[in-house]
Amino acid sequence: MTASLPTMPRRTPLYERHRAAGAKLVDFAGWEMPIEYPTGLRAEHNAVRQACGIFDVSHMGQIESVGPSALGLLQRLTSNDVSAIAVGGAQYGLLCEADGGVLDDLFTYRLAEERYLTVTNASRYEHDLGRFEAQAGDGVELLDRRDELAMLAVQGPGARAIVGRLASGELPQRMQVTEQQVAGCKMLVCGTGYTGEDGVELICAAADAPGVWDELVGGGAMPAGLGARDTLRLEACFHLYGHDLSPERNPIEAGLGWCCREQTGFIGSEAVARARARGVSEKLVAFAIEGGGIAREGNPVVDGGIVSSGTLSPTLGIGVGLAYVPSERSGIGERLQIDVRGRVREALVKAKPLVAKKPSLSAVSGAALDVVDVPISSAIARVCA
Repeated sequence: MTASLPTMPRRTPLYERHRAAGAKLVDFAGWEMPIEYPTGLRAEHNAVRQACGIFDVSHMGQIESVGPSALGLLQRLTSNDVSAIAVGGAQYGLLCEADGGVLDDLFTYRLAEERYLTVTNASRYEHDLGRFEAQAGDGVELLDRRDELAMLAVQGPGARAIVGRLASGELPQRMQVTEQQVAGCKMLVCGTGYTGEDGVELICAAADAPGVWDELVGGGAMPAGLGARDTLRLEACFHLYGHDLSPERNPIEAGLGWCCREQTGFIGSEAVARARARGVSEKLVAFAIEGGGIAREGNPVVDGGIVSSGTLSPTLGIGVGLAYVPSERSGIGERLQIDVRGRVREALVKAKPLVAKKPSLSAVSGAALDVVDVPISSAIARVCA
């Protein structure tokens, strides 16, 4: 009997850039990704908090939904009210099971009246695409864009200035998306991110990514890996699927009821409505360790609860994290005890975010964009042609 060969990790269009820079590469959700560069996690983290860092997030999935029934499809699948997104807008939402369990968290961009781009987590892409396909009917075309597109996150108080010097138009505000050129390449520029800092995410043709990366790094953006991405998102108290979100947890437990609009009838809406009305036994809280130590995922909270994410905060210099705890002990200021490998660590429930965003150094944009009556969706059409 012939043994099956191991599956090799996938590589983004920027793999050679990471390797040339001496990045430590790891298998993440089936992708060979940089965890950190020779500069080190702390330096990369601080660059994003104080100036500008750049992340390769091309492993994320992209599903385009096109046609008169695209809105209806997304309204059934995602927890938020997709009809509220104007053309050129963005929205955060969840993909849920019928019982309310969270299957993924997503960003959806409305590129034209009947065209949307949804970005998924890398580990959930095949599942999400299959779910989209199973729910799609007449009047909607689904396009798998993952292999055709690359995605770069340029984040930090100086990010807009660096990108703006290379951009052909004004950069979008938070939760907006525009089509323009950056470093001479047509792309979508999105006012979104996962660090708690200002900045943009760039969605471009895969072939253009290395040149755009070089221009941004040359302009002052420090390459940063998945390690810094995790410490930054934890300081900002952003959820990570598979840790703080899972099919065993519903949006109300996770503190994400704000992005659930049960009146739209999305899959899982009835279960979410029941959880909202009845209350939940546990809630996700942010915590900070007192007196030293670091709690990690899976560490139990004494008298009920469990840590879902934990790290040493480079900004605060203390152990921080997220944990599910009994609802009656979820108030800010509540004292917790966390069992860290047999040693009890004292912790305090804190307000979110643990580290507040600072204003950007500049909102400098490039030369004025020539006004053309072309839908934003044309960027996707052209870069994927």
